[in-house]
Amino acid sequence: MLGLMQDWPLLCHRILDHAARHHGAREVVTRSVEGPVHRTNYGEIRARALKVAQLLERYGIREGQRVATLAWTTWRHMEVWYGAAGIGAVYHTVNPRLFPDQITYIVNHAEDRLVFADVTFVALLEQLQDKLPCVEGFIILTDRAHMPQTSLRNAQAYEDWLAQADGDFEWAALDERAAAGMCYTSGTTGNPKGVVYTHRSNVLHAMAVNVPDMVGLSSRDRVLPAVPMFHANGWSIPFSAPLAGAALVLPGMKMDGESIYDLLENERVTFTDGVPTVWQMLLAHMGQSGKRLSHLKRIAIGGAALPPAMARTFQIDYGIDVMQAWGMTEMSPIGALCTAKPETAALDGEERVALQEKAGIAPFTVEMKITGDDGQEMPWDGTSRGNLKVRGPAVSSAYFKGAGGDILDPDGFFDTGDVATIDANGYMQISDRSKDIIKSGGEWISSIDIENLAMAHPGIREAAVIGIAHPKWDERPLLIVVPAEDRAPGKTEILEFLAGRIAKWWMPDDVVFVEEIPHTATGKIHKTVLRQQFAGYSLAP
Repeated sequence: MLGLMQDWPLLCHRILDHAARHHGAREVVTRSVEGPVHRTNYGEIRARALKVAQLLERYGIREGQRVATLAWTTWRHMEVWYGAAGIGAVYHTVNPRLFPDQITYIVNHAEDRLVFADVTFVALLEQLQDKLPCVEGFIILTDRAHMPQTSLRNAQAYEDWLAQADGDFEWAALDERAAAGMCYTSGTTGNPKGVVYTHRSNVLHAMAVNVPDMVGLSSRDRVLPAVPMFHANGWSIPFSAPLAGAALVLPGMKMDGESIYDLLENERVTFTDGVPTVWQMLLAHMGQSGKRLSHLKRIAIGGAALPPAMARTFQIDYGIDVMQAWGMTEMSPIGALCTAKPETAALDGEERVALQEKAGIAPFTVEMKITGDDGQEMPWDGTSRGNLKVRGPAVSSAYFKGAGGDILDPDGFFDTGDVATIDANGYMQISDRSKDIIKSGGEWISSIDIENLAMAHPGIREAAVIGIAHPKWDERPLLIVVPAEDRAPGKTEILEFLAGRIAKWWMPDDVVFVEEIPHTATGKIHKTVLRQQFAGYSLAP
């Protein structure tokens, strides 16, 4: 027997319809690429997204065909996302921080027909366009006054292009399992792989992360996503914020500490999210200027391990609640968030900071397990360490065009590549990436734990740990440090600082000082590059 409920497909444009109908005047503020702050609202964004959809259909873009964006987080970028998905096309966010050869590969692999790009990327695309035979034209996300002279084929200013439509258009009737968006993995090993989101997965994910024990947005929030829309589905904020009716404050291309501070304060932002690098810049600006934030209540930090010193500064010094977030492009992307359960709600101060070293608890729609190398499931006791695997309606089942082959285990779980523990309360903690964990004398050493402890030293701006071959112990940890600008601690001082905070056999065998640590295009420490840089480094036996 089937139930007698209406068939109401979960489609991305229904989120925008809801926002426009019930929160139509809610602000969407953007620091535009051209410079001035631009103000619009959900009602206007929906009207313009319908024009995007109308023009894409008129051009001949059909269901399942890909439309690329090479753009910052702006109101125009959101219009293209919803407009493309609204006719069954697929928005494809291309990360401009990738190498040109990777961008070329991604656009050609996705077979993008059109590229919507901000003016900052025109010169890059001019260099690449002869290598992009699938791209038929370029729409530059600006108006006529700011449209640069360009050799890009069939280039148009977005505002002129949009003026050709009247918006008298209806969204397409689609299967909720139809593809809605694409985002390629950063490709630290091999070619990037395409993750394809469905309308259903985007809507379910936005609903799952909006519950109180997760991000918990409401129409009373003002949200600044410091995560670019080209990073892992924008961490779902372009969906979860309008779903809740929350106001949006979009940072555009300026992500330095002072610019982020100005938007947070002047636009009365209550919630924000981003990678640790962004918050390091913000804290440095606040520390140097003596400024505080009057409105910010909560901040989600992910993409890399949350340094306890950062959590401590935000919470204890500034009174801003911090949540560590964990996820992957393949997970739409949020897989866990560290919020308080009744069993941990009373924790405060340093105990609260210690809890936040954990990646957190999974939302409904994410199932987790940890397994040994033999595939057997391990207990949730907080100490048993194994391979972290996940499944759910917003988790990838395969990569675009079958890249990478079968990526699920016999039970349908995806191997995240992380090594983790899960405690009895369901708090998951990442020990390391499986390829980054250090195996010394038959035991495992977590590079993340050493990095977090090192970052607590006031003289260290950033730290990374990699394993170096050792003639006796197989591998031993090497600590790589970027000193703070105002002081430069020596090796002995750093090792003395770590002594007593970690097990003796975890102590780094050496400390190396560098001016900069390489990062991936998504802001994570690029340990593949570090291992290459230090491939010839030898440790004393």
